[in-house]
Amino acid sequence: MSDSVPRSADYIVVGAGSAGCAVAARLSEDPSVRVVLLEAGSRDRNPWLHVPIGYAKTMYHPTLSWNLVTEPEKELEGRRIPWPRGRTLGGSSAINGLLYVRGQKEDYDHWRQLGCTGWSFEDVLPYFRRSEDQERGASELHGTGGPLAVSDLRDKNPLALAFIEAAAELGFPRNPDFNGAEQEGAGFFQVTARNGWRCSSATAYLKPARSRPNLAVVTDAHSNGLVMEGRRAAGVSFTRFGAKLTIRAEREVILCAGAIASPHLLLLSGIGPAEHLQSLGVPVVHDLRDVGRNLQDHFQARLAFRVKGPGSLNTRVSSLFGKAWMGAEFALRRSGPLTVSAGTAGLFARVLPGSATPDVQYHFLPFSTSKTMLELHDFPGMTISACQLRPESRGTITLKSPDPMEKAMIHANYLATETDRRCMVEGIKLGRRLSQTRAFAGIIEEEVVPGAAAASDEEILGFIRRTGITIYHPSGTCRMGGDPESVVDPELRVRGIEGLRVADASVMPTVVSGNTNAPSIMIGEKCAEMVKAAAKVRLAA
Repeated sequence: MSDSVPRSADYIVVGAGSAGCAVAARLSEDPSVRVVLLEAGSRDRNPWLHVPIGYAKTMYHPTLSWNLVTEPEKELEGRRIPWPRGRTLGGSSAINGLLYVRGQKEDYDHWRQLGCTGWSFEDVLPYFRRSEDQERGASELHGTGGPLAVSDLRDKNPLALAFIEAAAELGFPRNPDFNGAEQEGAGFFQVTARNGWRCSSATAYLKPARSRPNLAVVTDAHSNGLVMEGRRAAGVSFTRFGAKLTIRAEREVILCAGAIASPHLLLLSGIGPAEHLQSLGVPVVHDLRDVGRNLQDHFQARLAFRVKGPGSLNTRVSSLFGKAWMGAEFALRRSGPLTVSAGTAGLFARVLPGSATPDVQYHFLPFSTSKTMLELHDFPGMTISACQLRPESRGTITLKSPDPMEKAMIHANYLATETDRRCMVEGIKLGRRLSQTRAFAGIIEEEVVPGAAAASDEEILGFIRRTGITIYHPSGTCRMGGDPESVVDPELRVRGIEGLRVADASVMPTVVSGNTNAPSIMIGEKCAEMVKAAAKVRLAA
């Protein structure tokens, strides 16, 4: 694997994130093709990128994260919501909370119903299994020997055990595998880690490909847009260390830059809603109206509690001895708080009448924060986060200017519908009922956030508007579909443009009911196979 900059390649993959690493690694398995992977960020050398709890240090890092922010959100009292996204090899899989959640099989069957032929759960399961190296072994639903390590948590925190007991007390089933036959219920999450270390998509896919001479990984390469020849994507323009460079694609360009950057690059290249492009002086190459639309994200609100007894990480992190002991646990046994993911135990539950499958996901954390992950409360605490799984609200990604260095404008449009507002309120109310069970008796001393000030539904909604944030799952902005208005077809080819595909969370017609890293990797796996199949057809012709 070379990091030199070639002048041309058979395939150019833009973005070394969850999907991009999978696409580049799988395509480069064929030694007869040349693959270039462009990444705007640097190599993943920072040690915090490889320690699981490192997300607390990297999510808002000045160079490892894009540190995006939404425009003022109307339904959130005009607040601008920070959107951290990974800016290094591995992309957001290098700074995320490590949770391995595929979503519900019904999500993918719904995609098929929307015209996405070949994307039902039965269709995508082989790609999940192919990507996976499941610690528990192979089964009908799980795979072993794949690049992505999926493992059980190393520490069963006593507070997390109490959370699972609380859910069982309220009648929810115990669920040892959220990616098993059913998602509903409470249990421990599995994580993308191997032997206690984070397994990002770069670790999973690029490291094994390092020896391949036909794969060039070019870091510090900020893509400026596509090189267009008529309606064909002929290459990619990018800036590296102040120099403007281009690489020609002999076969295809594959955008894997994520739900913000992939539509942003299309718009910069003149592919998108004509009136929007014309208003900014961008020459229109192809009027593709849904580029940047259909933006969906999972929204969360957090309950925080003061607790007593063992389990809270707040106390350990606040002392030098505690930090030293945590470091020793990780160094000697790859265990302890440094292996904690962004959610140890979880619950998938139905809170709205008529929901056939879980509509809220709970992340339980054995610590509590005042603002960010870096600022824990100065008392023993824990957190119960409620996240709506299938929002009705839709937002947009648009250009602020034709300057590729200018960040895109993000309008998430959170809580725009009554269903979304009701779901979040009911989610918080169930979170409170969990905290009031016998399982937490003698553990919880008081609810600190929001506390007694948010008693009625109206007051709870006010609390959600004031404090709710993203749970970091933007998707849908290059919608896949069988209809001519969709941005990409079921083969992930951009409609009306030759030699161009998109493969990342932006192609999801509807966001999956869970975390998005594993589905994005699956999309990358499936894209690579479709590209290989297309190449065989081309050669046969």
